[in-house]
Amino acid sequence: MDIKTTVSILGILYIGTLTQPGKCARYEEPYYGRVIGPLQEFAHGIKGTAYAVDENTIFIKGFSYDGTGPDAFFWVGNSPRPSPEGYIIPYPEDYVGRDPPVLRAYNNTDVILRLPMGKRIRDIRWLSVWCRRFTVDFGEVFIPPNLEVPKPRVLPEFKRITHGLRSGNISVLDAKTFYIPNLHYDGAGPDAYFWVGNGTEPTQLGIKVPNEMGSLDPLRGYQGEDIEIQLPGSLTVYDIDWLAVWCVIYRENFGHVRIPKDLDVPPALGQTKITTSSTARPAGSTNCREFLDKRLQVRWELQGDSVQIQLAARMREDQYVAFGLSGAQGRAQMVGGDVTVAFYDTESRSFKAVDYYMSHTAQCDGKTGVCPDERIGGRNDVTLISGERKNGITTITYKRPLQTNEPVNDRAIPASGEVSVIAAFGPLNSRREANAHSITDKTTDDVRIDFSSRDDSECTASLYNLMDSDGPKPWPPAEIRGETLFSARIGPTGGKRGYTPITGEPSWGIAWYINDMLIPEIYVERGQTYMFLVEGGNDKTNPARYHPFYITDSREGGFGQKSEADQKKQNVYAGVGYDNDGYAVPTAAGRYCEWAHKSIDKSAESETFSEYMQTLRLDCDAGEPAVLNWTVASDTPDLLYYQCYTHNNLGWKIHVVDPGYISQQNGVSSSTRHLSHVVYVTILLCILGTFNVHASRHIF
Repeated sequence: MDIKTTVSILGILYIGTLTQPGKCARYEEPYYGRVIGPLQEFAHGIKGTAYAVDENTIFIKGFSYDGTGPDAFFWVGNSPRPSPEGYIIPYPEDYVGRDPPVLRAYNNTDVILRLPMGKRIRDIRWLSVWCRRFTVDFGEVFIPPNLEVPKPRVLPEFKRITHGLRSGNISVLDAKTFYIPNLHYDGAGPDAYFWVGNGTEPTQLGIKVPNEMGSLDPLRGYQGEDIEIQLPGSLTVYDIDWLAVWCVIYRENFGHVRIPKDLDVPPALGQTKITTSSTARPAGSTNCREFLDKRLQVRWELQGDSVQIQLAARMREDQYVAFGLSGAQGRAQMVGGDVTVAFYDTESRSFKAVDYYMSHTAQCDGKTGVCPDERIGGRNDVTLISGERKNGITTITYKRPLQTNEPVNDRAIPASGEVSVIAAFGPLNSRREANAHSITDKTTDDVRIDFSSRDDSECTASLYNLMDSDGPKPWPPAEIRGETLFSARIGPTGGKRGYTPITGEPSWGIAWYINDMLIPEIYVERGQTYMFLVEGGNDKTNPARYHPFYITDSREGGFGQKSEADQKKQNVYAGVGYDNDGYAVPTAAGRYCEWAHKSIDKSAESETFSEYMQTLRLDCDAGEPAVLNWTVASDTPDLLYYQCYTHNNLGWKIHVVDPGYISQQNGVSSSTRHLSHVVYVTILLCILGTFNVHASRHIF
């Protein structure tokens, strides 16, 4: 039996010793605070027992009232007896409208009352159920003189032992909640948790405490953050002697603080023994959902008019994770989706959470596509809270408002009720923006979340226990030598066998197919003229189907979406002209032809590219290809790239060699010559308009 299993068993047994009735406990359970007294009934069936929770809060256990009073409210004051000189305690406190609602009927209901306008219990003498219209007292209870109200207790900071653990003075806010300000911890402990137990010093006989997000994953690093954590189950601060950061596998105490025996703190509002309709929601929600083969865990908590979300993902450091609202209720739809893209920026060495809107499934061109709100004239309504990268897991916490002032770029998160959500992984491009994801790295089923829920926890395993799969073996790169006529069409990237493993570059999910091969490396000779018949799409209004072809020295491409300064960093050799005003315009687009999946992406199960091509079909719009003629100059550099004018990373290499080089090589096989002949005939058929034209379709 390994040490972690042993400790887990001991912990389970130990919970029993911590929670035995009367064991180290100052107050009998259930604990509701200091007793004020029972309500005395005068009319309308008033019943209940009042407790002082803290200086500003009263709890009524088992409140009853028949609800027939025409103008009745909870009413408090400082006069000798209940009178019109008091004031209302609104209930429920989250009412909608200008005036507090009249009390409805209640039957043995637990009620939380919060004194308004900064009033404290010591400022009042009584609590009444009072009818304003007839100035009648239906029931009352008097505050005992010199009542000692429970208060939060401030403790020392964590004892500093190892791993840079330190904090400000820790507060016990209530019987289950610790507030830890300015927490620092390096996150390097392999199996560290918040840990509580009995005795003079921390030992392995303790139990785990969920972190601030309600998770029992090993602790991440903290850099001066203020957090709240809550004891699990029925445990209270009266059951424990210390709070520590403890490494389970090595039985090491990183630091701790002792819990004094003379605590007199408020009861924990929101725990199951005080379940009320207006209970304040505790920090540390237990909501958790898994996405994308359990590689992504999403936790959330509704906080007033905002929602705080934590994304924990097993992914590469150069990837992003996206999560947000689907573009359509009832299905997973990217177009129209409002998501947050979160990632670690390796250049600035910082974590980012960015508000995105998706008007198309194409790369952002500054106006449409998958774009950061700020890039298309909107605002980033996402606030980064924290970020961490540890053992292959990226964890980013952020907050966004339920409602924003951007009706186009943002969708409202409902305060209650289910809404369809989407998620995805993908690579980042050179702008540190979201690039295309593979078909397996996005949600395809309709998943719905009620962001107002409290215990929607379906996470079944730790991300740290997931094994990285080796993945399919990439296809070998293709080459074209000795040809002077090329077709250029659009097709899928081939998943984890194709574009990215071949080039080492992120892709947008589509790529150039030259002579019906996925991004082959082309060899051309100086002084020779070459013809490209381009079918990348010429509909400028649809960026997902508009891919002009050009030749450049840029490994990335995307000339048309670059700033003027960035355009000057590229040299263009073919496919771009300039109008009378000096603005760049693409010259080779043509009709849209796409190699599309017959069903689903089967790249993972296709051992060769030839097998993969059998799973594709060619769909072409009506029209003609564009013709690009290129004569290679004598001073052309040795390495160029064919690319897309409007999007990054669709093409690959062109090797430029001296005259006679290709004929001297022995790499031109009969199969290659046969393919060239087939391509040539196919292109002629396209030009003559005899090619079958299929219905248009989307790339994704």
